[in-house]
Amino acid sequence: MKKLILLGLSTTFILMGCTDTSDTTETNDSNTEMNVAEEDANQDEMTEMDEMDENDEIDEMDEMAEMDHDGEIPTDLKKAEEPAFPEGSTAIITAAHMPGMEGAEATIVGAFDTTVYEVSYTPTTGEERVTNHRWVIQEDLEEGTDVAEAGDEVVLDAEHMAGMQGATAIVEEVYNGTIYAVDYDATTDGERVTNHMWMTEDELEAPEE
Repeated sequence: MKKLILLGLSTTFILMGCTDTSDTTETNDSNTEMNVAEEDANQDEMTEMDEMDENDEIDEMDEMAEMDHDGEIPTDLKKAEEPAFPEGSTAIITAAHMPGMEGAEATIVGAFDTTVYEVSYTPTTGEERVTNHRWVIQEDLEEGTDVAEAGDEVVLDAEHMAGMQGATAIVEEVYNGTIYAVDYDATTDGERVTNHMWMTEDELEAPEE
């Protein structure tokens, strides 16, 4: 009789052990599938974000490429009395307003004291909105425009880019000081750019001796 009872208990424990193992396996399999699904979703999200960043960079480069390489400097500008980079001197460009600009050696064509603006506007040509364009100056605004402040609406009277002249712009930033027009050879293809407008003092540095 005791042998029968022990045999029955042993069988019960064996069955219970088998059942527990099966449940654990199914749970582990389920967790594995969930983890794989989460990893795939995260990878898809990261890929989508990378593509968005790449597209933004391409759009920005397209906007810069449309800038007018050469321009006519306004004649009513006040020449800077003691600019850091006098007319005729050279400087290294540290900004990237256009492809081939950053790192190029520039010749200073003119240095002027005026009010400088960073603006956002919709081109009159119907192209996409241009945001945080650097730079336009007081003399690039519609004649008779008072000195503006950040947030003001102004009308542009310059042709730095196609669709700029006559466009209504929002002033994003205001800077008072010396502004420069420069000539330089693009580092990308050697193309000569004359009277590029505009560079601030912070976007130029003295060449190494």
